[in-house]
Amino acid sequence: MVLGAKKVCTLVSFTYIIMQKIVANFKYYSLIVQNYLVEGDILGDSENILFPFYAFAVEEATVGIHAIDHEGKTILYNKKMKEIEGLALEDVQDRSILELFNFDYEESTLLKVLQSEKPLLNVKQTYWNQNGIEITTINNTYPIFEEGLLIGAIELARDITTLEKFRHQPFDQTKDLASFSQIIAASLAMKTVISTAKKAAKARLPVLLIGETGNGKDLIAQSIHSALVPANSEFYALHGHRTDTLTINKLSESMKITSNCTLFCERIDLLSIPLQQQLLEFLSQTNGEHTQYIASIGDDPVALIAAGTLVKELYYFFASIAIQVPPLRERREDIAPFVSAYLTRRNTQYKAALTGMTTEVETLFNEYTWPGNIRELEFLLNEITSLATTETAITYDMLPHHFRVKRADLKEDEKVAGDFLFQRHKDFLPLEAYLHEAEVYYIQKAMKLYDGNVTKTAEALGMSRQSLQYRLRKIKK
Repeated sequence: MVLGAKKVCTLVSFTYIIMQKIVANFKYYSLIVQNYLVEGDILGDSENILFPFYAFAVEEATVGIHAIDHEGKTILYNKKMKEIEGLALEDVQDRSILELFNFDYEESTLLKVLQSEKPLLNVKQTYWNQNGIEITTINNTYPIFEEGLLIGAIELARDITTLEKFRHQPFDQTKDLASFSQIIAASLAMKTVISTAKKAAKARLPVLLIGETGNGKDLIAQSIHSALVPANSEFYALHGHRTDTLTINKLSESMKITSNCTLFCERIDLLSIPLQQQLLEFLSQTNGEHTQYIASIGDDPVALIAAGTLVKELYYFFASIAIQVPPLRERREDIAPFVSAYLTRRNTQYKAALTGMTTEVETLFNEYTWPGNIRELEFLLNEITSLATTETAITYDMLPHHFRVKRADLKEDEKVAGDFLFQRHKDFLPLEAYLHEAEVYYIQKAMKLYDGNVTKTAEALGMSRQSLQYRLRKIKK
């Protein structure tokens, strides 16, 4: 959708160039457009006539389209990109993409192109949005010029999150499965999770795993399957992010062949309501005597049902045993053991030299909030170890620049309530400055409490989204 009424001229240029890119592979239609433009004045009547068609085509395109101006602010964001990244239009309007996603200037393909003024084609990018959802896309990113002057950059993104994660299969028959012994559980919270999961495997009752993206729910599901006695012959994984009617039908046919299997329905809350109802009907018709049913959701089930994003009957089907899997930031005792286990495994595979991390790095890891949970930590370790040579411990200098920048931003935001108490040894601030600091502190704490969700934070503070967004923009200046 087009953003900002004052940017119409720029948006016309952006939209026209987008359409050139989209129709480039369709020579017949491209020729029609070009002939039409030749007949009229490209900067006059023909553009005015075609612009509504361009705008509609951009909005309904099957690729995600995200455009920024020369300052890095979003000015165009279509329906498909909203679907890929899970953000509302008001979340991205006039905001820098560095505010929206967990990557820095050097990682953003849009900002790279804005700086280099050269296109980047077929670039794979994995990142996390503000809600902690992991996204993987293949991007074609282009600089946009008008009369020789750079006015911004535009990105055409193909969502491959599911393809990347699950090797091009809508559901898996996974062979290499995790077991409870492979899950790091140094914290009391995770020990409790493992203990409950083992009881679930023994009871062979349906299980519902509840927790944020990337916190290891899939490993727990696999471990429950591995612990079944007698063992089930197959492990099927249905992935809610990209499941459709045909996928459920295909799964139904596959499960008819196998009398004893485990079915893991990952993130059923991401399925549309009609698909949830279809899944429930399919599950109700299966012979569950020798089938272990497991599902996962990403939020509190009561809240999901109240919001109309989870079918109550589907929740009840799986919730014989509900297991809450805590995020990594609530079980920091697991971080160091996970790093140690990761390095041991890598050393065994690749004869690497890294065996640990310095105290400084361990402290940084323990202070970081890990919005992508264990998966984000694993990706970070992949990046660090792939560049390591003879080092025996992970040092601060080995940390990727984007991680150091995020840590620096976090420390800048950190204030404590004591900073606002009257202290005799401190000079008085002007009242306006004092109130501004208090407001910044209060809003940042509220945003952190609600995991950066503007809507929930605004409701908690008793103000409109627009008012909160205005204050957030003032804070960032």
